[in-house]
Amino acid sequence: MPLLQVKNLDKQYGGNPLLSAISFSLKKGEILCLLGPSGSGKTTLLRMLSGLELPDGGEIFFGEKAMAGVPPHKRNFGMMFQDYALFPHKNIIENVCFGLEMQNWPQSKQSQRATEMLALVGLQGFEQRRLETLSGGERQRVALARSLAPQPRLLLLDEPLGSLDRTLRDHLAGEIRTILKSQGVTAVFVTHDQSEAFTVADQIAILHHGRMEQLAPPEHLYRQPANAAVAKFLGFQNIIDLTSNPAAIPAAVLKLAGSFHPETKLLLIRPEAARIATNIGSNSLVTIQGVMTKRIFQGQMFQVRIKVGALSLSFSLSIDPSPPEVGSHITLELNPAAIVPLQGEMRS
Repeated sequence: MPLLQVKNLDKQYGGNPLLSAISFSLKKGEILCLLGPSGSGKTTLLRMLSGLELPDGGEIFFGEKAMAGVPPHKRNFGMMFQDYALFPHKNIIENVCFGLEMQNWPQSKQSQRATEMLALVGLQGFEQRRLETLSGGERQRVALARSLAPQPRLLLLDEPLGSLDRTLRDHLAGEIRTILKSQGVTAVFVTHDQSEAFTVADQIAILHHGRMEQLAPPEHLYRQPANAAVAKFLGFQNIIDLTSNPAAIPAAVLKLAGSFHPETKLLLIRPEAARIATNIGSNSLVTIQGVMTKRIFQGQMFQVRIKVGALSLSFSLSIDPSPPEVGSHITLELNPAAIVPLQGEMRS
């Protein structure tokens, strides 16, 4: 039985829908990331899970118990925020002990548990340090230790890495997943950063205009986004409308499209779908020809844009062999496995 069940949650502000018919379930020890742009309803959904906001419709169950009417302090859910929410007048171990004090843990067990949690997040020996002596990354580790110390039944994380620089975010995202998994913590993690979500999550829920567009494991989400809204949010650019002007679409792409459902209207070509063709003329290859319009070296790859008839397609190409300069003709071999149909039609 799922540990957490959300059924048809609705929320309105000023008579306008903010969240509509949100449903999902979460197993014990599983990490769900709520991923979407600003204003998609991620934080509001998290606040409804915590009890800080009430839904206008729908139900939340934890185990077999309905959460309606259960106040936040009785849910035993932990929360971790982007701004740390630590107490500047307390030292590190006092901050970590705060939740334990609220639960009336014995003093001796408070110190033991807090010390264990600081070691877990890599802050051994920091017990007596002051907050002002810590970096942003260290403060976020303290916040994580404080959230985990009371052994919450569910941990809710609201953009916990949003204030950190890119390199530190990438590093801590992996560490957070490792720590949560080592403790068997069930968690809901809010972010607008897909790289962060892919690193942390077992399941990712894409929210767009208050609706859940797709719920899937990270790899499945990347390989098979459900529709154009999901694909666009993940940063995919090669979304082809097969109905707008079929004559402008390369014959090879139309041939691949023909292998899908006949009512398919949208086709996604992922950026890793292409490589420079070395065996031109082979009937077994699916190739397209075009002109280079952009070529940017990014260390491990080249980001390129190719003009193919009326289409402009973007790809990530290997540095070996190096792609030709802008203005040159190029022939690319396409991997059919990286070309997928999308549901629905183009929409904003």
